[in-house]
Formats: sequence, C-alpha cells, structure tokens
Amino acid sequence: MTRTGDTDVTAQTVAQERSEAHAEAAATAGVQGLLFDDDLSPMPDDVGFRGPTACAAAGITYRQLDYWARTGLVAPTVRPATGSGTQRLYGFRDVLLLKVIKRLLDAGISLQQIRTAIAHLREQGMDDLTQITLMSDGASVYMCTSPDEVIDLLAGGQGVFGIALGGVWREVEGSLSELPTERVGSDSDTAHHSDELAARRRARMTG
Repeated sequence: MTRTGDTDVTAQTVAQERSEAHAEAAATAGVQGLLFDDDLSPMPDDVGFRGPTACAAAGITYRQLDYWARTGLVAPTVRPATGSGTQRLYGFRDVLLLKVIKRLLDAGISLQQIRTAIAHLREQGMDDLTQITLMSDGASVYMCTSPDEVIDLLAGGQGVFGIALGGVWREVEGSLSELPTERVGSDSDTAHHSDELAARRRARMTG
C-alpha cells in the first residue's frame, strides 16, 4: 500500500532531481559553448575557395573532399567542376559543412548518420546555421535549434558531445582569413580576395 504522503515526497524528489539535472546541463552547455550567442554575417556568394584551400581549412584530405563531392555529401556551390581543367570553388558554408563532417567523423559517427544529419541541415535551411547545435550520443545525431533543446538532451543523457555551428563558423572564418580565396568572374584566376575575411578577424580581435 502506498500512502499519499509518500507519493508526494517521491514526486518532489523526482522534480528536484530533474531540476538539478537541467541546471547542471545548462552549466555544461554554457561552458562548452553549445548555446546560441553568435550573430555572424555570411560571405558574398561569388567568393569561393579552391579544393586545397577548403581541405586546409576543414582539416580533411583531398581524397575525402573529392569523394564527398562525387557522392553529393558536400558539392562546391560557387563553381562546380564542369570539365577538364575547371577549378571547383567551394563557398564558405560548404567549408563549414566540411569542418562539421570532420568533427563528427573524429567523434566516431558513421558516415551514414552524418549524411542524414547534413540532409536535415539542408532541409532546415542554410541561412541561419549559427543558431544550430548538433548533439550526439555517439550513434545518432540530433539537431537543436533552441537552447532548451540542447539542455534537455544533455539532461537526458543523450548528448555525449555537441558542436555549435556558430563556434565552427568562427574557426573556419579565422582559418580562411589566412588562405587565398577567389572571386568568380575576376580578371585573374589566382586573384586573392582574403581581405574581407582578414578584416573581419581583425575587427573581432580589436572589438
């Protein structure tokens, strides 16, 4: 027989434990930078990066880059390869996705799960990536679009690790500011247009 008083105490205990778990999860998310506090502007659509530059910024091999392009995981959006001798140009968001994929692979996530996660990102829309955090329990990938979703996953034990896309955005922007870029339609195929990225980085450091 369960008395009403005992039930009330149990409910209070469960509620307190749940509250403590959420508070701990919120603190963890804050320390790891998984919550949303980034307001970042996109790069112009006509500015791209050649394959070797995209590889250097994302930390991947050219073989990975080529395979992911051929299989449709991340294809160059600024200028695709249209024939022999054509230089593919990757957009800033392309490089961002490459970096995210590398992070997920390093965490042991299967390429099949990663393909599903990237497909969900594209369905969500690529315009506001800085307001998305990818969480994973080591097997599945969850896409969080609000701080409450991040905290709920951490509190429920489903989020072993997370990747805040706003943080990755800043990393990629910093890396690319030191590397050559190319503007579609420029007079010289080897023209460097890293001035804008470098200026953004300097403004952030001094701001």
